[in-house]
Amino acid sequence: MAGRRRLLPCVGLGLLAVLCWVWVSFASLSGDQLRLDVSDRGAFQPQSALSDMEFASVASYRGPGNSDRRSKRELPILLWWSGGLFPHFPGDTERIDCATSSCLVTSNRKVQLYKRTASIIFYGTDFRAYEAPLPRLRHQTWALFHEESPMNNYVLSHGPGIRLFNYTATFRRESDYPLTLQWLPSLEYLLEPVAVSLEEKNRLRREGLAPVLYMQSHCDVPSDRDRYVRELMKYIEVDSYGKCLNNRPLPEHLEDTATATGEEPGFMNFVARYKFHLALENGVCPDYMTEKLWRPLHQGCVPVYRGSPVVADWMPNDHSVVIIDSFPSPKALADFLKRLDENDDEYVRYLEFKDPRRITNTRLLEGLDSREWGVNDMSKPNYLNGFECYVCDQENARLAAERAYRKAPQKTQPPQRKMASNSHMGCPLPSPGYGDIKDLPADDG
Repeated sequence: MAGRRRLLPCVGLGLLAVLCWVWVSFASLSGDQLRLDVSDRGAFQPQSALSDMEFASVASYRGPGNSDRRSKRELPILLWWSGGLFPHFPGDTERIDCATSSCLVTSNRKVQLYKRTASIIFYGTDFRAYEAPLPRLRHQTWALFHEESPMNNYVLSHGPGIRLFNYTATFRRESDYPLTLQWLPSLEYLLEPVAVSLEEKNRLRREGLAPVLYMQSHCDVPSDRDRYVRELMKYIEVDSYGKCLNNRPLPEHLEDTATATGEEPGFMNFVARYKFHLALENGVCPDYMTEKLWRPLHQGCVPVYRGSPVVADWMPNDHSVVIIDSFPSPKALADFLKRLDENDDEYVRYLEFKDPRRITNTRLLEGLDSREWGVNDMSKPNYLNGFECYVCDQENARLAAERAYRKAPQKTQPPQRKMASNSHMGCPLPSPGYGDIKDLPADDG
């Protein structure tokens, strides 16, 4: 009996805890979480996914035009479908206060069917049609973040693929939130003094160093760059490291080619010795420019470039890069590089942009000055945070327009949703890196 009497208070406390949990669960649900949109009656809506999420207590930046004072339970939700890219920690949910409005962002997929979940943000490299959250709900938009070339996901180069999305952040200047200069940290990065003097480069040339560097370990890419470089190597000496067209071993301390993707000092010092860097992108796409282009400019080497057909739009001036497609053949390019190698006055003209007075491209200067995101710049948001804020402001504007139309349909036009097009991501069809496709053997990969 004594044991039973001791149990009664425990049971009573347990029942009280359960009743409290039920009450809190229902109390935490806002009205729109309990109601399905009439167009989505077939969708099951979870009871309260937000109740078990963590909300960061750190205040975020509020734009000067943001007077949004709604609580987090009243804000539209943006769902990052690729959780690994969620740009907040340590929790999986965060309130963001953007330029003109606020949203709740989360990586918790349990909110997918919520009426408040206004937009889903996808990472292009991870996007697979068979994994998409279907059926697509009529009240939701889709946003695409994809800083890579279409090589990483071919479906996005086709109209039906890219038109799935309402908002985009890609390398193309035509996208809603362009990332064109993502590989260029700052103007100061370009203006860094030449890493290896011309006198030292000439001395190394006399000791047998080739004038041209090629370093690639990703072979057989859509741009077919190795085919062109192979032909070029018939007419000029090229030191080729990495797995593609290799003819030189890397020093032991650089054999881990992971250093090639960063800017480890040993690697940077090694490649800075070369006068010319073959900078061929894996895709020939407008505005797709990577570290292959910007790194040699930073170091004071001359990029020999193929990639974006409109690369000249972004160069410091009209004399800072050698564009491969300006030459009728690899031999013509090789002859030109040999002349530069032998003529110091002509070579240093390609480095004049190191003097800020010689940077004449206003598009480049304005692009760097006006972008709201930074690269390794703690004073600005990164482009993931920037894009989610762009989507947040766009969605709040869309939702306000929809409310206005429902209130007075005779006075306002129904809002039209944005839709991405091929200009946001597309590239020309791949073609041989050298020669005509009709001259290639039928079994050529």
